[in-house]
Amino acid sequence: MKNSNKKLLGIEIPQATKSEVLEKIVKNIDSEKSFMHVVSLNPENLVLADENPDFMQAIQKAYIKIIDGFGVIFMANLCGITYGQRYAGVDLMSDLLKEAEERRLRVMLIGGRPNIAEEVAKCQNEIYPRIEFSALEGITDISNVKKSEEAHIFSIVTATKPHLVFVAFGSPFQELWIDRHSNQFGRCTIIGVGGAFDFLSGIIPRAPLVIQRIGLEWLFRLLLQPWRFGRQLRLIKFIWLAIKERVV
Repeated sequence: MKNSNKKLLGIEIPQATKSEVLEKIVKNIDSEKSFMHVVSLNPENLVLADENPDFMQAIQKAYIKIIDGFGVIFMANLCGITYGQRYAGVDLMSDLLKEAEERRLRVMLIGGRPNIAEEVAKCQNEIYPRIEFSALEGITDISNVKKSEEAHIFSIVTATKPHLVFVAFGSPFQELWIDRHSNQFGRCTIIGVGGAFDFLSGIIPRAPLVIQRIGLEWLFRLLLQPWRFGRQLRLIKFIWLAIKERVV
């Protein structure tokens, strides 16, 4: 039986298909009318939002939400909540780069590990030569942001006027930072993409397609990056909170 309540841990679960999400974003880019923040939902983010009211608000304010984590789909099924298609952040970024190539867009990459944004720009520019990339490390310590670093970022934003901005500071930092500076980005579409830079630079391989389809990409990534184990513990808390919410 489907549940009329479409929320998990207070956040409405997206109902859109991949094509509908992509169409909305592309339409916003083509119109150049408004700022658009796109956020990804996975178990870790939902737990962090439950713990952090500011993060919860940033997610709820975002114009588009996508289901990134298989755990969200699993719990939605368990709780009888309808949902749209899963759209991994790295897949959305890849699809948008294809659209950017076709439209000759300006794309800005901010964050990630040292030099990774430049590596992504270099790698993707070989595939998409008509995209005008700008790449910035951005902020040395996202938990202790320097005004001079932000001033540098927004001076380049003002100069280049990007159509698309991808930010890789990790959650919840990237979403909070984007929300805090929404007025300074102008009329662009901006997405927090976490570890997508690692994949698109070729530094870390993605899981084989069959692994992605059965929902075990997180395990494949954990085997490659064991340091992520502590973060995966939030999956247990996510399941507990979702079941508790359903029962209560």
